[in-house]
Amino acid sequence: MVTRVNWPTKRLGELAEFRNGVNYNKSSFGVGIKVVGVSDFKDYTRPRYAELEQINPEGIVRECNILRDGDIVFVRSNGNRELIGRSLYIENPPEEVTHSAFTIRLRFSAGNVLPRFYAYCFKTPVIRQALTAYGGGTNISNLNQDILNALKVPFPPLPTQLKIASILSAYDDLIENNLRRIKILEEMAQNLYREWFVKFRFPGHQHARFVDSPLGPIPEGWEVVPLGDIVNLCRKGVQPQNFPDELFEHFSFPAYDSGKLPAVEKGQTIKSGKYEVPLNCVLVPKLNPHIPRVWLPRPRNDFRSIASTEYLILEPKKYSTAFYYVLFNSPEMAEKLAGRADGTSTSHKRLKPGDFLDQLTVAPPDPITDAFDSLVVPAMDLVISLIHKNTNLRNTRDLLLPRLISGEVEVSELDITVPEETEV
Repeated sequence: MVTRVNWPTKRLGELAEFRNGVNYNKSSFGVGIKVVGVSDFKDYTRPRYAELEQINPEGIVRECNILRDGDIVFVRSNGNRELIGRSLYIENPPEEVTHSAFTIRLRFSAGNVLPRFYAYCFKTPVIRQALTAYGGGTNISNLNQDILNALKVPFPPLPTQLKIASILSAYDDLIENNLRRIKILEEMAQNLYREWFVKFRFPGHQHARFVDSPLGPIPEGWEVVPLGDIVNLCRKGVQPQNFPDELFEHFSFPAYDSGKLPAVEKGQTIKSGKYEVPLNCVLVPKLNPHIPRVWLPRPRNDFRSIASTEYLILEPKKYSTAFYYVLFNSPEMAEKLAGRADGTSTSHKRLKPGDFLDQLTVAPPDPITDAFDSLVVPAMDLVISLIHKNTNLRNTRDLLLPRLISGEVEVSELDITVPEETEV
């Protein structure tokens, strides 16, 4: 099973054709057609279609620019060489989608080719390193069609391509399913928060008496206080280096993925401009447009959590971490914090710690938040469990990926049981 199979190879240009994406500027943004840009790649296998921005296609997008099922899109040009050659697999797009000029579309034209197999092939370290190395330029690194055309790729028999892709896809399908469950749990928590603490339809609200406050009528016994009265602003500086720039894994339920970070030994330093994050904290970004987004650090004993200085690190002072998570991730609080951000332009507005701590909010009595926690904390725990499962699924998939693609593991002898789906 460990004997390497020497697959025949093909020049990629023998199997596929290529096309650069469409040019547009800021004035093109609006309702129209969704577009895959460089910021949409991250470490994803497939695009997150719901998160894509839209542009007005008039005079910009033609039929030949529309992505089809089976296409693969690469990052073509970027200031960060490590991003060059990242790829996304287009599988059954739910609507018309195009791609930006900073990307290249690959479309297979040869027979005996399974696009999904090559989508995984382009994720292997050997090919990723090759594409990164090709990225030329002084300030901007570039990948071009000639480079892709000359790239040598493995060409195993079609049944082998199918089996390898099926094994790896089973992991990705479970990951995507868990992400959908996470999103549902997040929406449940947010809806409950809005009912109880925004609309004041908490248990027993029918008998509540409302009184005036600086934020309008609130139930009697509730308070309006500055955020500084209910949270501690935590800053624990470290002086590290050699840490990756991308510290966060963006889920529908935003969660801090410290599993992406290498372990930090005692006395070791990491890149400056980062803070050590205690467990059970909530992170609020200072800089637009991310102010509405909040991350919850994962409780992992085997990693130290690190956050950029662009985030406020909040320790619970009065309520549970679950309550603070939904409070700061609610649209109502996000809008208030965004309104307090100061700067010369929308893209550079920054939320200052003092302005954050002075922001008024409603502080419910403990019995109400205790009842809220009894419903939301189990959902939060389940989300964290699903995130751990996804981390394990990704690690297993990424371990198998290069071995399967290279032929180091013979698929005809392989007996892999993919973890079964679990109920939420």
